Amino acid sequence: MATWVLSECGLRPLPRLYPNPTTRTSTSSFPSSITIPANKIFRPNSLVTRGRSWAVKVSAPVGIQFVDEDEKRVDEPKVGESEFNPGAPPPFSLADIRAAIPKHCWVKDPWKSMSYVLRDVVVVFGLAAVAAYFNNMVVWPLYWLAQGTMFWALFVLGHDCGHGSFSNNAKLNSVVGHLLHSSILVPYHGWRISHRTHHQNHGHVENDESWHPLSEKIYRSLDTATRMLRFTLPFPMLAYPFYLWGRSPGKKGSHFHPGSDLFLPNEKKDVITSTVCWTAMAALLVGLSFVMGPLQVFKLYGIPYWGFVMWLDLVTYLHHHGHEDKLPWYRGKEWSYLRGGLTTLDRDYGWINNIHHDIGTHVIHHLFPQIPHYNLIEATEAAKPVLGKYYREPKKSWPLPLHLLGLLANSMKKDHYVSDEGDVVYYQTDSKLTGDSK
Repeated sequence: MATWVLSECGLRPLPRLYPNPTTRTSTSSFPSSITIPANKIFRPNSLVTRGRSWAVKVSAPVGIQFVDEDEKRVDEPKVGESEFNPGAPPPFSLADIRAAIPKHCWVKDPWKSMSYVLRDVVVVFGLAAVAAYFNNMVVWPLYWLAQGTMFWALFVLGHDCGHGSFSNNAKLNSVVGHLLHSSILVPYHGWRISHRTHHQNHGHVENDESWHPLSEKIYRSLDTATRMLRFTLPFPMLAYPFYLWGRSPGKKGSHFHPGSDLFLPNEKKDVITSTVCWTAMAALLVGLSFVMGPLQVFKLYGIPYWGFVMWLDLVTYLHHHGHEDKLPWYRGKEWSYLRGGLTTLDRDYGWINNIHHDIGTHVIHHLFPQIPHYNLIEATEAAKPVLGKYYREPKKSWPLPLHLLGLLANSMKKDHYVSDEGDVVYYQTDSKLTGDSK
């Protein structure tokens, strides 16, 4: 938690500038007078105490830290005295947020969840039937856009199964999750486990799993072609299948291999089961290509599949990147589950919000993935007063969220790597990659 001080502006948090103090005095006593060396900076210790009372108390700080001036971090945005520092510890706990969310938001209704599955499956088969019936170049592009979006909607429901927010029945979650994810060539358990790692380590530079930043050392080690592919559209929006097979730069393993570093020994059977289901779906598509012809399968399934991939990469990337203000990433003792989760972003997708099951309400989902998707909007509204400035209101979308393409392109130009050192770091830009001489 941030230390609080009274100023002429009222009650405000004292920013934490140095996460790793080099020396520390004893906390058993506080001297009445202190001589501070000229090359030292004084700041009180921050207390990280879950559930403490935040009533204002007039008392001496419990300890002092001295940090050499030459140890100042240079990659952090400069923060004025009255400005909000997104990298500062929040003045609330995870329990405070949880308490603000109505109890009924946590209730999982399997019948309601299944109704969304039924709705989406009917739409998927209906769209395919209409496109196959008319079979002309006026209908096909419309079908590809619509069906790619529906494949993405199926993924989101399987995603709920993976989190256990679909129902309280683990077997039901597994069966539905396998059917939904295998149908769009996603290995359910392999993805579920790596996604769990993402949630447990969100906002951590090294330990996060999805769209985490590259350290400068890893970034510099990439060849020019790899850098261009990673940061030049549309290539990053086609990354998901390759990520499933080989993960991100700097990480090893595969979502299909039970011996991957992603998985624990007791998870191998689950991974094998999902890989077998994935293989069965791939075999079914090959069989259909012999029956219907490869071109027809490509039009009915192949192009919508890549549309789904682009939706997935777009949404997951923009939930962690692209804000107009620089947002922090953490390492070491500065990282916590709460602080990492607060760096995620909500997005408004216009008409698509309901179609893809309000996945844009991402902040509360990241902090409390057990909440069913149909309760996320209400839970978010209830939590906003607690979150304060740590919640960043998403820009309202037109019926189609075309404005997000501009945010995506801008982030790809600026957010390239983070410093190898420091426990609170921000994205930096490679001017050579962007062609900017500055």
